[in-house]
Amino acid sequence: MSTGETMRIKQIALAIMGLLIFGAAPAMANTLVSTTPVAGGTIQSAPSAVTITTELPLMDSGNDVIVTDPSGIRVDDGTLTIAGTDAVVGLKNFVRSGIYTVTYTLLAENDVPLSGSFTFNFAEPTVVATVAPEPTKVPAPSGNNAGTTIFVLG
Repeated sequence: MSTGETMRIKQIALAIMGLLIFGAAPAMANTLVSTTPVAGGTIQSAPSAVTITTELPLMDSGNDVIVTDPSGIRVDDGTLTIAGTDAVVGLKNFVRSGIYTVTYTLLAENDVPLSGSFTFNFAEPTVVATVAPEPTKVPAPSGNNAGTTIFVLG
């Protein structure tokens, strides 16, 4: 092998190593970190919002979160707030117990959309009937009240 061929092989090897090190950035896929209410969990008081937290910061627009009740009726109020890695959607008042479904499509810069769904169970606590209070009868005073009506004259 001549010196020119050896030099050419070294140049090609360096070019390939440079492309491998600097040319291909690692792919960062956004992932779901947490949800409130907890995905798959059961709650007994109706939440005022659903929060989805992701690994990467979310874009301010293009995101979508829909919450439906057990019969498929939409119960989110349509207000979606993005704060860094959190997507928060407001909710209407819950009127029935059962499985609620959250469907989302969230966008992070330079990433594919993060789409999916999760459910949580709203188990409204049973109402305990309270007994109406009954008025108590105040006993009438007995005896005389001569001790309380003595006046001192003097």
